[in-house]
Amino acid sequence: MGVLLCTWISFRLGQNLASVGFFYLVCVVLAAVYGGFWQATFISVISVACLDYFFNEPIFSFSVDRVSNWVELGAFEFTALVISQLSNRAQLRALEADAERRDTIRLYQTARRILLWDGRGNPGELVASLIREVFELRGVVLFDGLSGSLCASGDPAPGVDQRTREAYLMDSDTFESAEKSWFCVLRLGVRPVGSLALCGTEMTRLTATALASVAAIALERERTLEKQNHAEAARQAEQLRTAVLDALAHKFRTPLTVIRTASSGLPAAGELSELQTELVSLIDQEAKKLNDLSSRLLGAPNLDSAEFAPQPEPLLLSRLMKAAIQELEQQGDRDRFQVTAPVPEPPVFADRELILTALAQLIDNALKYSLPGSPIDIRLSVKEGAVVLTVRSRGLVVAPADRERIFERFYRAPGAQHCSVGTGLGLSIVKTIAADHHGHVWAEGEPDYGTKFSLSLPLG
Repeated sequence: MGVLLCTWISFRLGQNLASVGFFYLVCVVLAAVYGGFWQATFISVISVACLDYFFNEPIFSFSVDRVSNWVELGAFEFTALVISQLSNRAQLRALEADAERRDTIRLYQTARRILLWDGRGNPGELVASLIREVFELRGVVLFDGLSGSLCASGDPAPGVDQRTREAYLMDSDTFESAEKSWFCVLRLGVRPVGSLALCGTEMTRLTATALASVAAIALERERTLEKQNHAEAARQAEQLRTAVLDALAHKFRTPLTVIRTASSGLPAAGELSELQTELVSLIDQEAKKLNDLSSRLLGAPNLDSAEFAPQPEPLLLSRLMKAAIQELEQQGDRDRFQVTAPVPEPPVFADRELILTALAQLIDNALKYSLPGSPIDIRLSVKEGAVVLTVRSRGLVVAPADRERIFERFYRAPGAQHCSVGTGLGLSIVKTIAADHHGHVWAEGEPDYGTKFSLSLPLG
């Protein structure tokens, strides 16, 4: 209709061939933009026919063999081809932009709902069902590589579960065009932590990988919340346990003081038989042990206090170790220890009383859990800018799984209960004192022999 209208107006106004050809070219361009190449081709043929019949001499006649007709048709066809291609590209880009904008909104909705998750239920099932619902997918499968769990939502095709695991093992993102399915790896940084299958979609790679990142963050957030809850529960339990022990230790102090005063005054009250003197001495010794234990219970919380600060000075660990050994009551216990130190021995910069407390704990630990009468070897060495003190005894072998936990407060390794009575506080105190001096303590088991405890302190 546009071509016929241009023909009628131009013929009535007596326009020349060039002007009419321009009007026809405009019609071809409009047809190519809105109708495509084939519609523009049809308009081109009609336009050339009108030019030949109404405006080329002789008018009102057709001539197929005119060169000008073929030139006009070629120009119109070239214009139709170029304009239709450009129009198709523009429309395709517009569609892609709309799809990306729609996917961005969906990504925002998915991330927002995940962030508002209250922590109840399985996070994998929540993420899978949420992605399927928001993006209107046929099915979603989420594989958590750290726990080995697999969560599915919707109706994924058979075999998708296995291919989801394979995507995690192969550490590669793939798109199955036949099934319209994405298989993406969940990553935290560069470390793969799982995989995600998106079934029934033709979304872009950018959107698919963004969904995988959101899923990975959701799983990591759930693990972080779980760790925080466990840490908070442990902290509250530790506070309660410390408060109870602190109160009990204070309650013990008063009767222990009375008992030690009475036992010390009995010999002065009158003559005692040999048996009575031995019993009084035994009472005094055990009361002293209870007093030392209550002092440990009272001192342990202070070591973790933020206001606590060591008073360092240059010290020789071998001298402190020998002094701690001499504090033992039984000569037989003192004779079991053999101390070996390098000559000359470098000093450490530490708090004398704290280090003496740590060494006394290591000595007490070695006596309790070693075979009666067996030798206890203590060696000092210099390694990597630190003095390392090692206490090696024959007896209980600490299992690898317990070598870290025995330094936790109140924890006792399996088998330790049968060797000696204890509270599980000694090694935790040693660990705290070592940390306060920027050192560390660790345990090493020797099969068929015993355990070595090592205390490392930086050189002064």
